[in-house]
Amino acid sequence: MKLLRSKLFKWLLSLTIIFTIILFICYKKVSTAAAPYLYSTVADVPYHKAAILLGTSRYLSNGWTNLYFQYRIDAAVALHKAGKIKYIIASGDNSRKEYSEPEDMKMALMENGIPDSAIVLDYAGFRTFDSMIRGKEIFGQNSFIIVSQPFHNERALYIARHNGIHAIGFNAKDVTARYGFKTKAREVLARLKLMLDVHLLSTEPKFGGEKVVLE
Repeated sequence: MKLLRSKLFKWLLSLTIIFTIILFICYKKVSTAAAPYLYSTVADVPYHKAAILLGTSRYLSNGWTNLYFQYRIDAAVALHKAGKIKYIIASGDNSRKEYSEPEDMKMALMENGIPDSAIVLDYAGFRTFDSMIRGKEIFGQNSFIIVSQPFHNERALYIARHNGIHAIGFNAKDVTARYGFKTKAREVLARLKLMLDVHLLSTEPKFGGEKVVLE
């Protein structure tokens, strides 16, 4: 019995090490591939017709403002006011009647002086993968700016570039390590899922829909 337990422990330890190495490789591969297409200064960003603003909840469970949300709004507003984009595609989750990331983003953008005519809502951006593909297939943009935090932009860029979309990322202000610990931990697994979606599963967006023309 003792020998069996020892073998089982070694087997599990080996699997854990292999899995950890795979996670590390996936994470670094995404970061390296995205690096040339990331911008952090508004003045350096080339003009694009549209930016895709990636959604998240406006408020935390305790009722406080979600800094990820606020900083993304700030970044999108800065791009628009600098004349770097004409449209902001607010892409997020709208899966529940009482919860709509696109509507919340639109409200926040307008509160910051962005006109309604410049805001386009994508109600089916349930995942980053969906937001990227729909940007091309539904909104007709083969080149756009992605707006989110750096780690999120890296993953979105990997998806976009793999699907022939000439996207760039504009980095919204990041949160502190303590504030974003859980989110960053989930990102490690999200990048593994990304590799499966892109390279093995041929994943498609959850919903299609009628095409939206941006003049």
